[in-house]
Amino acid sequence: MIYITRKEHFCAAHKLHREEWSAEKNLETFGKCSNPNWHGHNYTLKVTVKGMPDPLTGFVLDLKKLSVLVKDKIIDKIDHKNLNLDVPFMRGRMPSTEVLAMAIWEELQPHVMQLGATLHCINVFETENNSVEYFG
Repeated sequence: MIYITRKEHFCAAHKLHREEWSAEKNLETFGKCSNPNWHGHNYTLKVTVKGMPDPLTGFVLDLKKLSVLVKDKIIDKIDHKNLNLDVPFMRGRMPSTEVLAMAIWEELQPHVMQLGATLHCINVFETENNSVEYFG
């Protein structure tokens, strides 16, 4: 089995909070991430797919096709957007990095399969030190 990864970058704002909680409880639970006026990150997204190389091309998946797919289905929808307000596939969800990784998987998985590979991992870096890996 061969694993290949495409890395992309995006910027997005979000706020972690629960409407039914007080400002104090949100601050206690989510810290600065509950700022009522939002905050943002410069994210790094890594999409890893797996499969066996095609005997004619040597590719598991043409990385250019993977790049176009990720930009079309994810980056164009979340870059310079508010995850709480602007991103249809995040509506009604807590915009934590964990939930974001799961939502990205859901958006990409069927399309990766149509390209003849298997989605292996979504890795979202919220900061240089904090990241999430999701394996479906």
